[in-house]
Amino acid sequence: MNAETIREYPYQSPGDGTVWSDEQMIQSFLAGYHRPNTIRNYERALRCFRAFISPKRLGEVTWHDIERYKTSLLRGTASRRPLTASSVAGLIAPLRSFYKWGSDANIALFAQNPSACIRLPKVQVTSSHHFLTERELMKLLGHLSRKNPREWMMVLYMVILGLRVSELVQIRWSDFTSDPAESSVWLTVTNGKGGKARQVKVPEALWKLQNDPSVLPWLRIRRGNTPAKRQDLLFPITTRQVERIVSKACKECGIPKKVTPHWLRHTNATLALMHGASLQQVQQTLGHAQINTTQRYLHTVELMKKNAPDFVAERMLNVMGNVLF
Repeated sequence: MNAETIREYPYQSPGDGTVWSDEQMIQSFLAGYHRPNTIRNYERALRCFRAFISPKRLGEVTWHDIERYKTSLLRGTASRRPLTASSVAGLIAPLRSFYKWGSDANIALFAQNPSACIRLPKVQVTSSHHFLTERELMKLLGHLSRKNPREWMMVLYMVILGLRVSELVQIRWSDFTSDPAESSVWLTVTNGKGGKARQVKVPEALWKLQNDPSVLPWLRIRRGNTPAKRQDLLFPITTRQVERIVSKACKECGIPKKVTPHWLRHTNATLALMHGASLQQVQQTLGHAQINTTQRYLHTVELMKKNAPDFVAERMLNVMGNVLF
């Protein structure tokens, strides 16, 4: 059954007896989120699940219904191919958030959380190699500095500040502030993942470059050659346009990788850890909720250091000299 054809049935909250429709519950839940992509993805996931459980209502769902839904996504049906573990996780995670929200004592839409014992399918981490080497990064930046100063500056912001592309395109001039001593400038990322805000320090060299009219005159000028205002966007561009810019630039300068803007964020974390930043510093800059997420980059850095085979080869070289090597 298509999600759009589902009929609305009233559901009485066990908390205060208020009668809710499924649509009202969904909209109340989504009201707590601000990022358009998150709202769109969560709403889609909830509507897909409603279509699966129909005519059951969201308030009548048991853990078995969610587990059955997860299994059908992983194995596929007669009319639909099996989904990858990553895609399934993307559909189940919103359900867990929804039922955790609705079963909270202060909301009390549901007597219990039917998703509490539902595990997400294990997703293989494939981003460990999604970074540019220092040589590739310099190659990309050199190409863009000659081709297009604005695109060059966008890549600088993503790779130096570790910004997500969605965060880059939301930066306004008013998001930059000085600390009390006016010794450094900070960027307030107002709407990070999960709607969370964070502070990211802007290196002095990047700030001077941004404000040097002889280098980047367009940054302070809006359309019509009028001065930029504090509420103006720094980069009035869409995320899709940034993705195309990065992909095209990498091809033009001969980088044989399918690079996305998110690779620049991975590059930021990898380079920071390689050159002495602590896990906590990287976690704070990138806005990771869990330190485990940041530790993935540490694993990549550790692999670059001297490893067991290096010690063995070094010992054999000392003992056997040029006989072996």
